[in-house]
Amino acid sequence: MEQQTGKRSFGERAGNLGRAIWKHRAIYTLLIPGLVWYAIFAYMPMGGLSLAFKQYKANLGIWGSPWIGFGNYEFVFRDAAFWRAMWKTITINMGRMIFQFPAPIILALLLNEFRMKRYKRVLQTVYTFPHFLSWVIVASIATNVLSLDGMINQVVTAFGGEPISFLGDPTAFIPILYITDIWKYAGYGSIIYLAAISGIDMDQYEAADIDGASRTQKLMHITIPSILPTIIIMFIMTTGQIMSMGFDQIFNMSNAAVKQSVEVLDMYIYRITFQSATDFSFSTAVSLFRSVLNMAFLVLADRGSKLLGGGGLFG
Repeated sequence: MEQQTGKRSFGERAGNLGRAIWKHRAIYTLLIPGLVWYAIFAYMPMGGLSLAFKQYKANLGIWGSPWIGFGNYEFVFRDAAFWRAMWKTITINMGRMIFQFPAPIILALLLNEFRMKRYKRVLQTVYTFPHFLSWVIVASIATNVLSLDGMINQVVTAFGGEPISFLGDPTAFIPILYITDIWKYAGYGSIIYLAAISGIDMDQYEAADIDGASRTQKLMHITIPSILPTIIIMFIMTTGQIMSMGFDQIFNMSNAAVKQSVEVLDMYIYRITFQSATDFSFSTAVSLFRSVLNMAFLVLADRGSKLLGGGGLFG
């Protein structure tokens, strides 16, 4: 009798779900292209991850290649270059979290404080525009400005100084990565925080004005706490990409002088896949390990935010 009741309740829930979907069928129809895209380009290619546990043979294909279990990982973990790439990835991208992540938040707070709306819109357009430039163009701009015969060194030599190798010095190159990334993405990233700020109840600001609060006090006690959930969500999502950030930038901006010092995990995967003896099983094993680490960081950030009183990704 209990089983029949359980079956009926499940059937009722399924029926209610079906009726709700049919009632809002126009909205669910809009989801179909996105679901199809994810199915084709995100989920179907996951079958290729089986190469991480196989010895790939081109004549047999992905499915016909023999299984070797964790054999590829024995070679991966014995490769000193892999561990160097891991360390470089963590150190460079932790620097991104420290220096780059706050940049769009700060920019959004500054733009929100502007009272001249026309000037504010102009600034938003100017700061957002670099996002739409490819890293090929950004790298070309950086080269023209920072190379030995670039704009800055021309000014330096004009005043009698010696040219500075900005792009050839590993200690200077990594800060340049942070600066160019902030220049490219901070304006576009600030849109999310500006949207969160626009959703704050204006009654709070009016009450603060009545109480005589300064602009700094309103910023610290109303604006920032109100957008904190958005900041936490963006921080968690950024943490989930910590092992795979910056490939396009480093690929286009690096050169032979700094190549070893900025070989992050994605650059390592690219090198062992296309610039050495081709071994797709080995590179797939590294890629899968990188994705597992990203997922682990994502879960840790989500759990950490909940322990600190935040809502996490799923509330």
